[in-house]
Amino acid sequence: MESIIILIFVIGYLSITLEYPLKLDKTVPALIMSALIWAVLAIGFYNGWYNVIDTHESVFNFLTGGETAKHGFNDTLLHHLGKTSEILIFLIGAMTIVEIIDLHRGFEILKETIQTKSKKRLLWIIGILAFILSAIIDNLTATIVLVTLLRKLVHKKDERLWYTAMVVIAANAGGAWSPIGDVTTTMLWIADNVTTMGLIKTVGIPSIVCFIIPFFIASKLKVFRGDIDVDATKDNKAGRLLSSKTMLFLGLGMIVSVPIFKTFTHLPPYIGMMFALGVVWLVSEYIHPEEDFTQERRHLYSTHKALSRIEISSILFFLGILMAVAGLEALVFGVVNGEEVGTLRYLAEMLEGVIPNQDIVVMLLGVISAIIDNVPLVAASIGMYDSPTDSVLWHFIAYSAGTGGSMLIIGSAAGVAAMGMERIDFIWYLRKITWLALLGFLAGAAVFLFIERFIFHHV
Repeated sequence: MESIIILIFVIGYLSITLEYPLKLDKTVPALIMSALIWAVLAIGFYNGWYNVIDTHESVFNFLTGGETAKHGFNDTLLHHLGKTSEILIFLIGAMTIVEIIDLHRGFEILKETIQTKSKKRLLWIIGILAFILSAIIDNLTATIVLVTLLRKLVHKKDERLWYTAMVVIAANAGGAWSPIGDVTTTMLWIADNVTTMGLIKTVGIPSIVCFIIPFFIASKLKVFRGDIDVDATKDNKAGRLLSSKTMLFLGLGMIVSVPIFKTFTHLPPYIGMMFALGVVWLVSEYIHPEEDFTQERRHLYSTHKALSRIEISSILFFLGILMAVAGLEALVFGVVNGEEVGTLRYLAEMLEGVIPNQDIVVMLLGVISAIIDNVPLVAASIGMYDSPTDSVLWHFIAYSAGTGGSMLIIGSAAGVAAMGMERIDFIWYLRKITWLALLGFLAGAAVFLFIERFIFHHV
């Protein structure tokens, strides 16, 4: 009976990957798949066909547990919805701040600092910005900021897709070596599996390699030769407003303040993002973007307009994907060492049994994270292993889960955001970008293993 839920996920996933030939928005199969998985899981649970497992490894059977099991099922669903909502609220807050900055033409400031028409030079500038920014403001937010900036710099959609795809690779590589750079590294950090300095020292160099290799190869491709077509008659400075610089630095500064807020309050990052959005919204209500600013023109720069420009479809797509994967995680699929485990945990345990080499298993985890969301995979890994803090295993998991998602456009939060903002086709990314991301991932993994296993002889 468990195969029914697996089949729903496979069909839904294939529908997402075939978005272009089906001429169907990817959000549709994502939402339907998510709802069907939980509906079948609920029907099966109340009829005694399925058992459900929560995040505390408690297994619930309705026929034997009755009301207690019913509450366990509902609490499991609410827990997964809560974890998903944390990401969505964070995403909505970051996207709104970026749109507010854009309404006040704040990105004109960044645009003016990039004084180059060379496609190759722009590739490296954007890549380095993505790598650094993602470690500071997380890979998702960095991608949103840079895709918005690219819209100002590269007007040809075909060319901009290439730059956007390369931003995803750089942002994921940059997020892997920072405890706040990616959701998975944050999970490992909160669980005391890694420390900030341990992660930076161990994963930093492999992440740089993972970033440089694809960019070096891409810089040799035809699409990045020559100069960017620009409108020579356009005066960049004329596009700036009185509020441009203030809103740019305030917006980015408030996003950077989110991890500081978390450090002091020990609250989840989305609370800090809510505070950041509130502050930026407050300032935007009273600031005067123009010399002769009138009440009639206030709506042009209002946060309400910024909210209307958010890609809600990409938010809903993310909701569908994460909740579908959560359904797989909650479904008890098999028994390992006498304990019932969820589908993803069972998959991870089977890999461990079939492939005794732990390094290969972790690399496969990176590959799988491009197909299935890396958050539940890392959560399963945390439950599988009991290695000490800052062990090689945890650092390698941070690297693999953080950078492996670049191999598919839906394999990371940064990729999903870029896909939603620029309507990147899954098949296009698979044909044009996947091989570059794979080479970077393998090169970084090789450097990681060489340093840890052969130079420092860590086990």
